[in-house]
Amino acid sequence: MARKLGLKKAAKIRIGVLYGGRSGEHDVSLFSAASVFSALDRDKYEETANGIARDGRWYVQDNPRIISDKDFGRKLALKKKGMWLVNHFEQKNTLHLYDLKNKNKEVIVDVVIPVLHGTFGEDGTLQGLLELAMVPYVGADVTGSAVGMDKDIAKRLLSEEGIPVVPSVTINKHLWQDNSKFITQIALEKLGLPLFVKPVCAGSSVGVKKVKKKEMLAKAMNFAFQFDTRVMIEKAVDCREIECAILGNDNPAASILGEVIPNHEFYSYEAKYIDPNGAALNIPAQIHKPLADKIRRNALEGYMALGCSSMARVDFFLDKKTNKFYLNEINTLPGFTSISMYPKLWEATGLKYSDLLDKLITLALDRHRKKLEIKTECV
Repeated sequence: MARKLGLKKAAKIRIGVLYGGRSGEHDVSLFSAASVFSALDRDKYEETANGIARDGRWYVQDNPRIISDKDFGRKLALKKKGMWLVNHFEQKNTLHLYDLKNKNKEVIVDVVIPVLHGTFGEDGTLQGLLELAMVPYVGADVTGSAVGMDKDIAKRLLSEEGIPVVPSVTINKHLWQDNSKFITQIALEKLGLPLFVKPVCAGSSVGVKKVKKKEMLAKAMNFAFQFDTRVMIEKAVDCREIECAILGNDNPAASILGEVIPNHEFYSYEAKYIDPNGAALNIPAQIHKPLADKIRRNALEGYMALGCSSMARVDFFLDKKTNKFYLNEINTLPGFTSISMYPKLWEATGLKYSDLLDKLITLALDRHRKKLEIKTECV
């Protein structure tokens, strides 16, 4: 019918799935990217897979392949071929990639979906690059990404809003090296045992150790300092782990709640990604409605307090004895496999995986249009 009426078929949106990265969570990213890439609607989108190697170099994949993996089940392969230049030239609001080894072969992207976890992916650095390139992208912007990634700053802002957080202290590497005995004494006096030690700016439980004895603290601190220059020492809470998915820009919505039940001592990197029986996910979480509603409200308030947009997974600790809850952290680029908590929560709330991707792309374009309306000249 469109041909008879002389109508042109709408051009597909060119989506660039960006994955890999210079991060301890590089492999997790390949895992998430496989699900996102395979779920995009080919009738609506023209997709490319753009891998970032561990050294930070970008590679557009000629023939993206999802391959099996002994730990993750399946992942999006990352083939290092070509010498790709990332820039933006002729067309505004698009990202251009050129292969300098292949007659300047060009790939153009209208919307970027970053499926990057950890440093140089969800910490605001990549988002800054995409803002400079004036290209729409999925996920929180520079501020929300940077603040969400920094557990110390996030806790301060959440506390300022009256949102409960677990007591903790943050130590930089230089201070630890010069005063480790004194810091150990202060941490134990303030927080007691057991404790959790974690890098301030890392996700997926990378670098996290549980400390049950005083003698274990130094080893845990030195381990965590391999992944960041600042480390958080946090009081351990005997708790249930509750998660809520948030979706939206100016008027976000909260999903129903889910509960993670680790089969390990805590929800470690291995429990999340390596051990197929590492944890069970209960959706919806078995929590009385008044308390569940309060947690969901706090999830939305925390999301707005940190300047988030697009999406985030908000994680809570629910004390098993007192039923008091604490906002643990806000993940602005959560795991995105088909079995990850974020998409599963939305599926249980009534939004299937492919529709969730459509919504995220729409949110990216809407936010981008609003930013283009901001004046950059004083006239």
